[in-house]
Amino acid sequence: MQYDVKTPDDYIAAIPKERQEAMSTLRKVIKDNLPEGFSEEISYGMIGYVIPHKIYPNGYHVDPKLPLPFINIASQKNFIAVYHSGIYTNAALMDWFVGEYPKHVKTKLDMGKSCIRFKKTDQIPMELIGELAAKMTVQEWIDIYESNVKKK
Repeated sequence: MQYDVKTPDDYIAAIPKERQEAMSTLRKVIKDNLPEGFSEEISYGMIGYVIPHKIYPNGYHVDPKLPLPFINIASQKNFIAVYHSGIYTNAALMDWFVGEYPKHVKTKLDMGKSCIRFKKTDQIPMELIGELAAKMTVQEWIDIYESNVKKK
């Protein structure tokens, strides 16, 4: 679900009350662990962590006016989602995450291409998400993006 909001704080205030604490914690964990250079903003109606134009002037190939997205978090209709753009372009990162997940959560991993879904807010492995956020630098994401994702 997209919310018509201007700031991450507005986003948290707009989502259902029962998800606000989990989303606030998730936001803090990601911000505390992201390598230097990423910026937090509203991106695609969600809280996003992007590479700003001042670092990567080309922007996102889908719409170069937008900064390059990296991680988004969202309160969807039936779950909280973490969208990690780098996880499906880096097999080693994907393998690491899939291998670590059962060490943190007893339920089965519910994951799509870049979307990790959590139906129960108390089962979000915050420490693991923090580790995931820390595993890729701005330059590493730019390099992967340019070689695997961006249309040439």
